[in-house]
Amino acid sequence: MSHMKRRGFIVLIGGAAAWPLAARAQQPAMPVVGFLSSASPEAFAPYLDAFRLGLEQAGFVEGRNFTIVYCWARGRDDRLPALAAEFVERKVAVIAASGEPAVMAAKAATATTPIIFLLDGDPVRLGLVAGFHRPGGNLSGVTVLTLALDLQRLALLREALPKVASIAVLINPNFPGSPARLREVQDAARSMVHDFAVAPASNEGEIDRAFAKFEQRRPDALLVASDPFLDSRRDQIVALAARYGVPAMYERRDFAAAGGLMSYGTYLPDLYRKQGAYIALVLKETNAADLPVLQPTRFELVINLRTAKALGLEIPPTLIARADAVIE
Repeated sequence: MSHMKRRGFIVLIGGAAAWPLAARAQQPAMPVVGFLSSASPEAFAPYLDAFRLGLEQAGFVEGRNFTIVYCWARGRDDRLPALAAEFVERKVAVIAASGEPAVMAAKAATATTPIIFLLDGDPVRLGLVAGFHRPGGNLSGVTVLTLALDLQRLALLREALPKVASIAVLINPNFPGSPARLREVQDAARSMVHDFAVAPASNEGEIDRAFAKFEQRRPDALLVASDPFLDSRRDQIVALAARYGVPAMYERRDFAAAGGLMSYGTYLPDLYRKQGAYIALVLKETNAADLPVLQPTRFELVINLRTAKALGLEIPPTLIARADAVIE
């Protein structure tokens, strides 16, 4: 663990070391895209492939006619403002910001450098854009309105487990927008079940303690709210859900692939491809103000039948038939 932390630290404060030679030598030939994320690169590989594909489809090949500098906060959001400021200082052509903390840090760092975001939540409510169709400033991008998805996840949990009477939600209280999200989920859950519990967790120890409480009062089902911190603890959360025998619903497909019971959410590679396509438009000198904010059109339900069997659950065949992917 200490080795991992140390390596992450070097990547962060050694930003100049990762800076491409072309950019360091101030050669104007190749535009630089600054990629800013709260997450860790390990979990991001398939999404980065999709992001690059969006650029390639518009004729931009990394290393040939543009370059990308990647800055990962690895869950340390307090690092984001300095990383965003470095991008602005280095005069990158455009910032690709992934996740709300990274987007907010980029917005605070510049009112002129174009920022193409990918985030959960309403960018108008967050004060990032004036409107979905005419963003108006230096930001645009792709957004997922998570609230509607949380309610859909609850409905799918109810369908998978018709006898469900108690639901818990694992949520990071420090993530922006969590209180509003929790209120809505609570209201929806109350109309569905008798008992609703909140399990707050903003560090590894709190995740362990949240699950340990389930030993005394095991909920019939668990909804795991997605955010960069909880996403980065995927293996820990999936392992604890298995250990305590709690059927859990996640937002991201990789949780179900890692042994989680079910996931329902947007098809993320498609979103990153669209973000890449928007970056390409900015490199071709389209103003971010003229790019409407995009919303996902493709969602996927993944069911892990191996996990269902281990938990002794019988998933209704009608739900299995509707799944986009079934893990057996």
